[in-house]
Amino acid sequence: MDHYRTFHMLERLLHAPPKLLHQLIFQIPPSRQALLIERYYAFDEAFVREVLGKKLSKGTKKDLDDISTKTGITLKSCRRQFDNFKRVFKVVEEMRGSLVDNIQQHFLLSDRLARDYAAIVFFANNRFETGKKKLQYLSFGDFAFCAELMIQNWTLGAVGEAPTDPDSQVDDMDVDLDKEFLQDLKELKVLVADKDLLDLHKSLVCTALRGKLGVFSEMEANFKNLSRGLVNVAAKLTHNKDVRDLFVDLVEKFVEPCRSDHWPLNDVRLFLNQYSASVHSLDGFRHPTLWDRYMGTLRGCLLRLYHD
Repeated sequence: MDHYRTFHMLERLLHAPPKLLHQLIFQIPPSRQALLIERYYAFDEAFVREVLGKKLSKGTKKDLDDISTKTGITLKSCRRQFDNFKRVFKVVEEMRGSLVDNIQQHFLLSDRLARDYAAIVFFANNRFETGKKKLQYLSFGDFAFCAELMIQNWTLGAVGEAPTDPDSQVDDMDVDLDKEFLQDLKELKVLVADKDLLDLHKSLVCTALRGKLGVFSEMEANFKNLSRGLVNVAAKLTHNKDVRDLFVDLVEKFVEPCRSDHWPLNDVRLFLNQYSASVHSLDGFRHPTLWDRYMGTLRGCLLRLYHD
């Protein structure tokens, strides 16, 4: 009972971990404090997979009974995990600077756990669809990997565009996608809209990969469809709904067609590397930097998403 009472009193301090460090009531060595914080903010993969990308609101909290039944995780634990996600989100959503650093600074989490929480905050903010049936094969780790790539390359923080006026109302650096970048992606449409560019792109890729791919004939036959899929995903990211459906589109337009043709992962890697690189040899293409910023991240995500 003493232990339960102690933990009950400790819990409010765990809601703001720096307070735990500076309190004088409980004599807890630093290593134990760190362990307490880490354990309190730990979460179950099965639980986070159910709420990832959902709004961290009362509406979602009402579903916790069902999630508890579905995952076999106690309702009390589901509530603790959900409240932790919501608390971290509320503290860091308006902050400028690195999302991971802000989480570590305010919640004293280990680097790995802070990165996981950054992915949860990023997904909750952008409301990516993760619950569709065709996405069920993907783990939290798959989504967290993609979130980290997008935070590094597709947000305002990625390009270091902090405003000179500290009072200006701009988007948060690491939480929001760079709207200007998403608008510019429409320029990539020329790669599939201009028939000559599309044919030349295909020719360059096929020449480079002939004899290297086990699925060469399938790739050659399906090249234009795959290219249209990848470029059209980029061109649609100006709409919030299409941003939300990003992972659905990637699985539909690329992962499933390659999977149905039985591409090995190494062939997918060779194709994406060559597909990305050969654009630099297209004379009529004017946006190589934009292309690299888009495809660099997309290539990493697709290779992570390509599994059974």
